[in-house]
Amino acid sequence: MLDIKFVRNNPDVVKENIKKKFQDEKLPLVDEVLELDKENRNIKQEVEGLRAERNKISKQIGACMAQGKREEAEEYKKQVAANADRVEELSAREKEVEEKILKIMMTIPNIIDPSVPIGKDDSQNVEIEKFGEPKVPDFEIPYHADIMKSFDGLDLDAAGRVAGNGFYYLKGDIARLHSAVLAYARDFMINRGFTYYIPPFMIRSSVVTGVMSFAEMDAMMYKIEGEDLYLIGTSEHSMIGKFIDQVLDEQELPQTLTSYSPCFRKEKGAHGIEERGVYRIHQFEKQEMIVVCKPEDSKYWYEQLWKNTVDLFRSMDIPVRTLECCSGDLADLKVKSCDVEAWSPRQKKYFEVGSCSNLGDAQARRLKIRVNGKDGKYFAHTLNNTVVAPPRMLIAFLENHLQEDGTVTIPEVLRPYMGGAEKLIPKK
Repeated sequence: MLDIKFVRNNPDVVKENIKKKFQDEKLPLVDEVLELDKENRNIKQEVEGLRAERNKISKQIGACMAQGKREEAEEYKKQVAANADRVEELSAREKEVEEKILKIMMTIPNIIDPSVPIGKDDSQNVEIEKFGEPKVPDFEIPYHADIMKSFDGLDLDAAGRVAGNGFYYLKGDIARLHSAVLAYARDFMINRGFTYYIPPFMIRSSVVTGVMSFAEMDAMMYKIEGEDLYLIGTSEHSMIGKFIDQVLDEQELPQTLTSYSPCFRKEKGAHGIEERGVYRIHQFEKQEMIVVCKPEDSKYWYEQLWKNTVDLFRSMDIPVRTLECCSGDLADLKVKSCDVEAWSPRQKKYFEVGSCSNLGDAQARRLKIRVNGKDGKYFAHTLNNTVVAPPRMLIAFLENHLQEDGTVTIPEVLRPYMGGAEKLIPKK
């Protein structure tokens, strides 16, 4: 969320940013919020004047009473009562106006970084760099769900009976591999100096609206009926929410955190054949990394975060690339974002396995996360990135390590988490 003072002083910059994000329908909101802001400041000025007048009249009432001028004092009291009625009327309007301003300000997108490529949607995202040599074996690679079933490791039918489409049972070696990847990712981030957390898996609406845009909220979040609670779509939500209404000492920064959680998402819309199986699902598990830092340090941490994911995947011999998200593909709170994509030998293309985002002070401003610095208080910057998110990540793992005889090799870094096994042997 932008500062209203910034919008007031830079309306053309805000409008140009909206155009760059291809959200022209939001252009009228800038003029609307400026009119409301002007009205709000006029209300405050009038209320301040009325209160000053009330104090002045109160002194005159006291003087009249002391001099026995009761009739004159009564006239002054009527003025005080009229002033009080007007203040009450203005205060009600002030609350109404400020609620409208807040709603609009939470809809106007954040100012994107100058380095972000301009494009309408994800088809115009820009490849930055490839890591590892993408290979296609000379034997046919089955669909990921079929690979899992060859190890008797996936049951979609039973999950459908229990919970419906978009859910799954993992079992046996595939379930153990799933847990092994998460455990390895946890230790990988701890070894890089991040503090490990297991957060709440439900959050209040005040946190939801603080960490994401209204459009994201509608598309993603599951609401707990009858309660002010939502299931998290990622642990970033509750981890950033941890700092709501807090004033952090500058010496406590940066806060570098890594958190495990299940994630729950509506995943609205129709999906193609490549997104069946366990690619696009309502429930999955994830290891996340979060940074809360000083504004001048956020660009540094952005680079460090996506590199962590690249390093993790490369340590498991999975080729990846980074993709810069264009302006039209950025969620409204994001300043800059890139996707990490893993190589799919079966599809002969890359697909998304993680996303790294710098949100500037947008989340901190919404959640009132401030820092007590030597020159006064200011809003922190927040960043997040996926460490790893199985079972989607397992698609890349299984395809890149599948052998012609149907076995799957286990990289050395994962073997301690798999009981020392060097490969998985199919049961079917």
